[in-house]
Amino acid sequence: MRILIVSDTHKSHVNLEKVLKQTEHIDTLIHLGDVEGREKDIEALVDCPVHMVRGNNDFFSELPREEEFFIGGHHVFITHGHGYYVSMGEERLKLEARGRGADIVMYGHTHVPALTVESDLVTLNPGSIAYPRQQGRRASYILMQVDEVGKADFEVCYI
Repeated sequence: MRILIVSDTHKSHVNLEKVLKQTEHIDTLIHLGDVEGREKDIEALVDCPVHMVRGNNDFFSELPREEEFFIGGHHVFITHGHGYYVSMGEERLKLEARGRGADIVMYGHTHVPALTVESDLVTLNPGSIAYPRQQGRRASYILMQVDEVGKADFEVCYI
């Protein structure tokens, strides 16, 4: 199973469209917020399930603030992250994820990619596919692959 994880498109889908063309088949798209009213446009780009949450710039959005679901036996918790003050660190988010029994937590907001693998929790941020802020400012996303026995692997990718 292949999952494309993106965040912080802020109405700019050029790089998302590029990645979707380059990436072979995906089974699920996860968007971690700041779509700015372009939910339907993003959903129309793919022919697979889409999980999308509301970010701090998604004013008047009806998207959920958070979502929990399962992928290949993994309990996934997604949020934009601003409500957990991720700009100051991941501690509150990790505490919440563990309290919910999640073993994978995904967030956006910082526009900086991050991937931390601990024995009980994977914490990841795909960065921004449209407006990156890390050194070098390369647009980023994460590809998650889950094999037939449920083992999940993550790759931070750059455009």
